[in-house]
Amino acid sequence: MEAPGRCCQLIEQAKGRPSCPHCGNERCYRCGHADGLQRYRCLVCQRSFNALTGTPLARLRHRDKWLPYLQCLIDSRTVRASAERVAVAKSTSFRWRHRFLCAVRRDQPPKLQGIVEADETYVLESQKGSRHLDRPPRRRGGRATRRGINDQHDCILVARDRGKTTHEFHAGRGQSTAERLLHYLKPVLAKDALLVSDGAKAFASFARQVNISHEAINVRGGEHGRGAIHLNGVNGWHGRFKTWLRRFNGVASRYLANYSGWRRALDDGKATAAAHWLRLAVAPEERWK
Repeated sequence: MEAPGRCCQLIEQAKGRPSCPHCGNERCYRCGHADGLQRYRCLVCQRSFNALTGTPLARLRHRDKWLPYLQCLIDSRTVRASAERVAVAKSTSFRWRHRFLCAVRRDQPPKLQGIVEADETYVLESQKGSRHLDRPPRRRGGRATRRGINDQHDCILVARDRGKTTHEFHAGRGQSTAERLLHYLKPVLAKDALLVSDGAKAFASFARQVNISHEAINVRGGEHGRGAIHLNGVNGWHGRFKTWLRRFNGVASRYLANYSGWRRALDDGKATAAAHWLRLAVAPEERWK
């Protein structure tokens, strides 16, 4: 295990001099230490805080095990294997997984430039772990009761440019609509980007509404591409994501965005060390805007 002070040192370095997470005031003074972290008190609201207050990592314990646990995320270990690796309970391992993933997902990529491929992939909706199902239960690895893509499938919308910058979204259930594309794609596309998609009408309608250049590939008609106009990059990402997801033996729909964000972080290859993931998790909020 890492020395307890190592994790606290990384947290303090990443956060810097924090402003008050309660009222946003920057006039704060040092007010002792607690659990290895510097505490501060706000001169305006008089509330105290530390570098983790207001982050997904607030109130998590056993900080000496955080860096080894983050290495388990980098290695894509299961909940059980991670719990055994760092000697914590399975419930703690599950809670840490999703707290850390929520934190790391805040590191959003830049806007998509140039030729941007966009396409959806679908996974069967899952209520794994829920005590109140809104449908009859089914066996793990079951099938939808109706043929084709419908509201029994979760939609993962992925947009990727030729610089390998990727944005992924859990875009609800069923097939995408122009309204969904406006909500998810419009904020991440540069105005001069060229959108490449399959022949789905939603993409054509979206492109007209935002006045962006658009090229469609007739996938159903057997077309795979026209020179530089293809979907190889985004379809490759879909394949890697689904292959990687199988190791977890079923993922609940409510956590699907965390897993797609996890896969994106691994696929980007920018954060390859546990210390880097920890810095991403506690960096100031201004970084994510």
